[in-house]
Amino acid sequence: MNNVTWDWGLFEFLNFDGGGFVDGVMSAISGVLMWIPLYAFIIYMVWRNYRWRGVVVLIVVIGVAMGMADLIAGIFKHSGPLQNLWPEFPVRLRPMFNENLHDVHVVSFKHGQYGTVSAHAATIVSLAVLTSRIICRRWFTWMIIGVAILICYSRIYLACHFPQDILIGATLGIASGFAGYWIFKLILRDRERAQ
Repeated sequence: MNNVTWDWGLFEFLNFDGGGFVDGVMSAISGVLMWIPLYAFIIYMVWRNYRWRGVVVLIVVIGVAMGMADLIAGIFKHSGPLQNLWPEFPVRLRPMFNENLHDVHVVSFKHGQYGTVSAHAATIVSLAVLTSRIICRRWFTWMIIGVAILICYSRIYLACHFPQDILIGATLGIASGFAGYWIFKLILRDRERAQ
């Protein structure tokens, strides 16, 4: 078991009972449905610059980059298809399951026991890096960074992750996002040469 405690104070500061309204907002932010308009907007922005070929490549590359981030995060939480790849890795309980913490505000216990690396942070940061590099608009970059920070914070508010889990997940997301961007440019460049 992972006994890291350096970020407990920050977690306790950021995790509070905001009442039913804030709980609902944070649950929505942490979910998928709220972000469908953003995903549609991203597709539109890519279509404007790269047309349908770029959109198809983007969807494939997002699947690869976010899937890679999620799979790798699962290794450290001992969940998913690669859960047994590193069985000796010391997992860390999610804050909601940690009996050594007091006054933890938990909205829902419908989560796995371990949260060593935040897959939410990994996937949203991967998406942010990938799309900000492809769309190349300063306002969009600031907007998607704001979305990523909001989603990452919602995971702390919901007692799903400690700040360290978010930082490690975000680092993983940065790496997979840049890898996805490299693949995106490589595929489009190869297609342009072939024509």
